[in-house]
Amino acid sequence: MPAKDFDPLHLDVAAFARADARLEGAWPLAGMERMAREAHEEAPVAETAVTWSAEGELRPRPGDEPQVWLHLRARTSISLECQRCLRPVAVALDVDRQYRFERDETRAAEADLDSEEDVLALTRSLDLHALVEDELLLALPIVPRHADCAMPLGGAVRDADFDQDEEPRPNPFAALAALKKTPKA
Repeated sequence: MPAKDFDPLHLDVAAFARADARLEGAWPLAGMERMAREAHEEAPVAETAVTWSAEGELRPRPGDEPQVWLHLRARTSISLECQRCLRPVAVALDVDRQYRFERDETRAAEADLDSEEDVLALTRSLDLHALVEDELLLALPIVPRHADCAMPLGGAVRDADFDQDEEPRPNPFAALAALKKTPKA
């Protein structure tokens, strides 16, 4: 089956893998509602695109039927709120994931416990759009910030009179030093 016959919003993963097919395209980031909500309010996502590709593959397994795999890649950029200065910071997101599919939810859950790759239940209607959005959300940094933020950290506001009003405190160890210097009688 040619790749053009596969619908990325209702992908039959097994047929896609049997055909050794590849799909690619671009979706507007604004069409991914959860991702769009993450964007900084001063940097709308209207012009931003998410480029993606998906490849299906059957991998042989000794003594069993071939294993269905899906390789997903996605790229975009989004402006998030810098946690230092609260201004927009551009963050590039690059997702490259491989998924192994099992026949049903029970087998997928069991296999997922013992494997390093992601294991999903085989479906005849996988929504790649939702999967791409999920992976981009997981790729967001926990604390977005500029590498070199224009806003200095802490102590940015000082009162000029603050330092002048206080007398310097005596060093608490000065008394100990004085005791050490006095000769014993």
